[in-house]
Amino acid sequence: MQKVTVKIDGMRCGMCEAHIRDTIRTAQPDAKRVKASRRRGEATFLCEYPSDRKLRRAIDGTGYVFLSLSAEEYKKRGLFK
Repeated sequence: MQKVTVKIDGMRCGMCEAHIRDTIRTAQPDAKRVKASRRRGEATFLCEYPSDRKLRRAIDGTGYVFLSLSAEEYKKRGLFK
């Protein structure tokens, strides 16, 4: 599982965040824990195999600007760690 961070320009309100979350879920059906933040200008989610090209096309197609994608290994934390 990987934690993916997508930098996005153009989000201005809560509806923008919701639109980005829906777009990510459509472009990356295995995405879990999808979050978007207009203040940080990014969206984060967990998935097995992120697709840079699909996400770029989907986000740019909605009128927002896909800036970058980074992924790092996600390790689930235990209750007492």
